[in-house]
Amino acid sequence: MPKISKKGQNMPESPIRKLVPYAETAKSKGVEVIHLNIGQPDIKTPEVAMDAVRNNTLEILEYSRSEGSQEYRTKLANYYGKCDIDVTADQIIVTTGGSEALMFAIGSIADTADEIIIPEPFYANYNGFANASGVEVVPVVSNFEDNFALPPVEEFEKLITPKTKAILICNPGNPTGYLYTKEEIKKLAALVKKHDLFLISDEVYREFAYDNVEHYSILQEKGIQDNAIVVDSVSKRYSMCGARIGCLVTRNNEVHKTALKFAQARLSPPTLALIASEAALDTPQSYFDQVITEYAERRNLLITALKTIDGVKVATPQGAFYCIVQLPVSNTEDFARWLLEDFQLDGQTVMVAPAAGFYASEGIGYDQVRIAYVLDKKDLLRAVEILKEALRQYNA
Repeated sequence: MPKISKKGQNMPESPIRKLVPYAETAKSKGVEVIHLNIGQPDIKTPEVAMDAVRNNTLEILEYSRSEGSQEYRTKLANYYGKCDIDVTADQIIVTTGGSEALMFAIGSIADTADEIIIPEPFYANYNGFANASGVEVVPVVSNFEDNFALPPVEEFEKLITPKTKAILICNPGNPTGYLYTKEEIKKLAALVKKHDLFLISDEVYREFAYDNVEHYSILQEKGIQDNAIVVDSVSKRYSMCGARIGCLVTRNNEVHKTALKFAQARLSPPTLALIASEAALDTPQSYFDQVITEYAERRNLLITALKTIDGVKVATPQGAFYCIVQLPVSNTEDFARWLLEDFQLDGQTVMVAPAAGFYASEGIGYDQVRIAYVLDKKDLLRAVEILKEALRQYNA
């Protein structure tokens, strides 16, 4: 029998999606599963985006340009300008989701066996993207106790080798919800400048910053125009996860030209989704004001409720819509599976994402889960009630 590649064998399963078969089995038995595992917002997509697709009169669904339409990239540049980020349309490549933007970035800057340093826990697919590119992830551990703040720069510096090509951050963070401060970004900027590295920032949750704290992009930092690469997406900002439209933004001409070759190789981003995404840029600020208020209220409600459960600890997020929760169990993957296979409370159970899959270091995160607070407040409270009873029974 022909053999599967080592790359394929080493590709990690998604901690977010690998328990889906258990959830589907539970549903087939009549159990309602409350999903805390996936960042699929329940907020409605802006009508202006939906109308752009509904009312379109295209007669041929043609290829779009490999880098995305000039009109969309120009509007994107204007959007960034409102965020105090000075870029032009020619410094933006539209991608099929933020995932493809990150793949283009890694492919443009790193060769097989090169290294990228990432504070952990991090978005689980970073492991998969690195594996697919033959790149090594070098983790630097951030701590639950200080809400996963940036580790000391000295810890990054210890890990830099001749094979190090970049530092990658997610700001605000998935799965932690941590929002890097301006001072922390400046420290990273100085470090990559000193060692001639790239700084990649996944900023898909930029809009979701709470407690009157503003997001500070690496593209706002002076002096690292050749080092900075931003990954972005419409998925969360406009509740358009299914559109699969993202972008790569850089002022580094060589990176841009190289990433464009990857974009040309995959032909083009999806045309209808581009149309919807361009229209979404006309979404009024009032939409975001309401959404941010709603998520902040959900965060406060969820954290307050979780802290009433004996043995449970929560890291408080300042952005995105996730939090890392420490549970009084030894293996949250076993617990998450048990929730779906063997437990229900009045016909309901919950699905969580075990957090070990968000780490590259062995042995970390086995008592943690990521919870996405993308449900309405009533469902969040009910989910915590179910989780509380589940932990009582599991530990009995």
